[in-house]
Formats: sequence, structure tokens, C-alpha cells
Amino acid sequence: MQSDPFNPVVGAAEVLAPDLRRVLAPNASPMTYRGTNTYILGEGAVAVIDPGPAAPDHQRAILDALRPGEVISHILVTHSHIDHSPLARPLAEATGAAIHAYGPSHAGRSAVMQDLAAQGLTGGGEGVDVGFAPDEILAHGETVDAKSWSMTALWTPGHMSNHLCFAAGDAVFTGDLVMGWASTMVSPPDGDLSAFMASAQMLAQRSDAVFYPGHGAPIDQPQDRANWLIAHRQSREAEILHHLTASETPMSIPDLTRLIYTDAPKGLMGAAARNVFAHLIDLHSRGRVKADPQLSLTAHFGPR
Repeated sequence: MQSDPFNPVVGAAEVLAPDLRRVLAPNASPMTYRGTNTYILGEGAVAVIDPGPAAPDHQRAILDALRPGEVISHILVTHSHIDHSPLARPLAEATGAAIHAYGPSHAGRSAVMQDLAAQGLTGGGEGVDVGFAPDEILAHGETVDAKSWSMTALWTPGHMSNHLCFAAGDAVFTGDLVMGWASTMVSPPDGDLSAFMASAQMLAQRSDAVFYPGHGAPIDQPQDRANWLIAHRQSREAEILHHLTASETPMSIPDLTRLIYTDAPKGLMGAAARNVFAHLIDLHSRGRVKADPQLSLTAHFGPR
């Protein structure tokens, strides 16, 4: 079997462009692929994007990746899942750099997701860094910069409500919103499919040359990839509606998941069920499906 060409050395600084380095975190898993990509942008006063998990070895690798005379002036976090944000505070304390992000972990939630959370629904998937608190809040369109670099924050909820992408020149650091190795996890109430579709559309309409994702290799046909993700979700929606319409009785999320994800490994079926629920929430909000007795993970669904 041919090996995957994307297999960087954990902890080694790899130069991707004259002003950009990547350091892979030691947290490979089915949800994180080879591990979290931590990016170092600029020269002199540099920015660190997504410090990663709370791993002291990874913090040492980031600091070792600095060139003589360089300092970390900014720490930017795309979103507060535990594979992206926990190292931000220890790194800030070690360097004096401020942490920049959209907000704490629940910032940006839609009203429907707030209601589901109030009913007791909690997130699945990678896990939430519940104590995450940035030093500086970045709004959509706000720019942060230093002498050798400039980035504009793009609020891109969907994978998580406080998700930001960072546009720098003709590149965008896309976090977990757009990746090349897998489709995007959307797990309510932190994930929101309605928001994801709008965020993916926004990136698809841009003219960037490359996306640098939170996991996996750079994406050198970024608009094609964003459009593929949109089409993939539209295809999933069609499958769900087909099965609901064909069924004589309302269907549960586990039933739908088994029909749709026929080839998924058993260990990923929980994540698949969350993706199905994300679609059902979106369809319910658009008046396409009904939920009995109310919108929840345990409800039964039928076409409206």
C-alpha cells in the first residue's frame, strides 16, 4: 500500500514559504489526522497560529523553531477545540504574547444551538476547551499585524461557533473549516450546519491561492475544495430526505446513520450520527422535516 505523502516529522519546523513555518503537534488520531498544524508566520516578531494541545514537548518545539532574534508577538487561535487552543495560555505566559480569538468557547452560538445546549446537549468529537479565554477579541474583518505580516480575521462558524479563519495575502489559514484529508466535523451544539454552509460559501467566493488547514497538507485548489464540501453536504441532505420520505414511520438518528454511513468504521459512527443530527437541525429550521416530540438527539424525524 502506498504511504500517505503528507507525513511531516512531529516537532520539526518545516518551511512552507519564506515567511511561513509549520510545526506538527504530537496528537495524531482519527479526528486529528497526523496531528495539529501549528503555523509560525513572519520574521522578527512572529505570529503563532493554533498552538495546539497542552503538550510541553510541543511548546518546546515551537520555541525551538524560532530563528535567532525572533520573538512571538501574537498568538492566534482559530477555535477552541482541545487539539487547537489549550497550549495558547502556557505559550502566552512563556512569551508575553497576547492570545487573539473570536471569543470563548460558546461565543457565536445561534439561538437554536443555545436552546439545545440549555436542554442538556453537549458537544461530541474532538472535545471543547471549556476554559478558553482570549486576551483580545477579534471581530469579523478585523486586522492584526506586525512589521512582517498582516492577517484579517474571518468569522467562519460551522465546525465551531467561535471559529475564525485568518487571511494573509493570497492565503487563508482555515483551521478545521476546510481540510483536504477529510470532510468537516459538524457536531451540535458547537457545530452548526447552517452556519457551516454559509462560511464555506464565503470562502468559495474568495480568490485565494492556498488554504493552510489545521490538519493535513496545504490545499492548492482552495475554491474547488470549498465547493466540494458544499456539494458533499448537499448530497448528504438529499440522502437524508430520501430515506425519510421512503420510510413509512418517523426515523431515529441511529437508524438514519446506519443507512447513510454504510462503510464508516464502527469507532466513527458516533461522529457520523452527530453529522446526521446537524443536517436534521438545519432541515428542521428550514421547515423541511418535523421532529417528534421535539428537536433533540432522541427525536424521531419525518418529512414535512
